[in-house]
Amino acid sequence: MRLEKFHGIIPAFYACYDDQGDISEARTKDLCDYLYEKQVQGVYVGGSSGECIYQSLDERKAVLSYVANQLKGKMTLIAHVGAPSTRDSIELAKHAAALGYDALSAIPPIYFKLPDRAVYKYWSDIIEATPLDFIIYNIPQTTGYTLTPSLFEKLLTNKKVIGVKNSSMPTMDIERFKKVGGDNVIVFNGPDEQYVAGRIMGADGGIGGTYGAMPELFLQANVFIQQGKFEEAKLIQSDINDIIIALCSLNGSMYAVIKEVLKRRGVNIGSVRGPLEGISSEDEGQIDNIMKMIDQAINRFCK
Repeated sequence: MRLEKFHGIIPAFYACYDDQGDISEARTKDLCDYLYEKQVQGVYVGGSSGECIYQSLDERKAVLSYVANQLKGKMTLIAHVGAPSTRDSIELAKHAAALGYDALSAIPPIYFKLPDRAVYKYWSDIIEATPLDFIIYNIPQTTGYTLTPSLFEKLLTNKKVIGVKNSSMPTMDIERFKKVGGDNVIVFNGPDEQYVAGRIMGADGGIGGTYGAMPELFLQANVFIQQGKFEEAKLIQSDINDIIIALCSLNGSMYAVIKEVLKRRGVNIGSVRGPLEGISSEDEGQIDNIMKMIDQAINRFCK
């Protein structure tokens, strides 16, 4: 029962800015309401999709507060608290715990290449700072650090460590982490492009950066997997992948394109913060095509 609330579809929450590029409480609430209406399992707040590395500590704390005020008690809340320093990570962790989040998560330390013992201590110091459950975040393609099954096994000796958000591309990594942890550990599929494959290889749910652009499709993919309809799941994954490729093919960053899609759906959460690139005039027409792709897939699989 303790882990069931982490199963299912958990969108990575987007940074919500006003027209001047500052954190917007009102727009954060709008995104909360939008995702709640879509009936997703929860939200992962303050990670890559939340543009955490481009925000100050106070801004990140504010976002955690705004989301908790709107969604606490309504869905599962996971706070990503990874920061350049252990001190800042612990401050964010304590803030999230005070707000009533269900769990914490953190990437490994970035920039300096650190040995396993330093990474282990970093995660352990965050874990011990609060009574909350903790989810390791493995994303080697951006952090330069690869979580090994042996270090994961060592971290699992702490009972507050309940799982891993695995965003490495090989689905074998999901199988390996699940084998180490077994049924008492949650493994989240990270790469949206392999959601179905990750689930079949043992992932219990998913946390993803494109879920918010097309929650209906990921929710339906989850249903297909639960029903054992793997052929249908493969087909919906193919459509999802076509959409993801389109989202990543424009001048603006993927997150800027997703935010424009949401804006045209009536959920204006601003653009992205530099050095991420906003959409260009050349992107405008292509975004209409992406929205058509999403709508066509929803009509195909979700009606």
